[in-house]
Amino acid sequence: MRNFIQRNLLLFCLALFFAPGASGGTILFLGDSLTAGFGVEQGEAFPSLLKEKIEAEHLSFEVINAGLSGDTSAGGLRRLGWLLQRPIDVAVIELGANDGLRGLPVSAMKANLQAIIDQLKAKNSQVKVVLAGMQMPPNLGTDYAREFDAAFPEVAKKNGATLIPFLLEGVGGHLDLNQPDQIHPTAAGHKIVAENVWRVLAPLLRK
Repeated sequence: MRNFIQRNLLLFCLALFFAPGASGGTILFLGDSLTAGFGVEQGEAFPSLLKEKIEAEHLSFEVINAGLSGDTSAGGLRRLGWLLQRPIDVAVIELGANDGLRGLPVSAMKANLQAIIDQLKAKNSQVKVVLAGMQMPPNLGTDYAREFDAAFPEVAKKNGATLIPFLLEGVGGHLDLNQPDQIHPTAAGHKIVAENVWRVLAPLLRK
């Protein structure tokens, strides 16, 4: 009986994932704990808030939240192949923060982000790519922080992607908008993050 239930649950999940997207297309949010909404309710995470904005404007897009807590740019790249088994029309890439927190080479992060964009375009040459910029505090060294901060606009410019200059603008460093770890936004913080993303995402969806 247990195997029967598990098998049917798996089939149900696969059916949801591979179901045809909305007529406007499918938006993939590929990210880490910030996208996944660590520490807040799923409906309070910024991708869910953006879904509400999309529906309020009657834009026919399906939203997929592929956030995974702890993920690095390499981890996102490894997961991408499975996610691309369905058509993706808009991809919002929010990866790299964990690379920075672990002090991983910026060159490797840039190579992973480039590979992600290459795979997206190989599947759909018309895909619209949005890259979320991140920043690192200087505790790993000012040179590392400077190189890390510059990586996102460099990758975006190289690929003609739309850049969110700093995903956590107005949230990072604000005690009242972050959880006790001072890394993950509260529900109120996610509302500001959603606005940061919406400013650059909305014009792409309205075209």
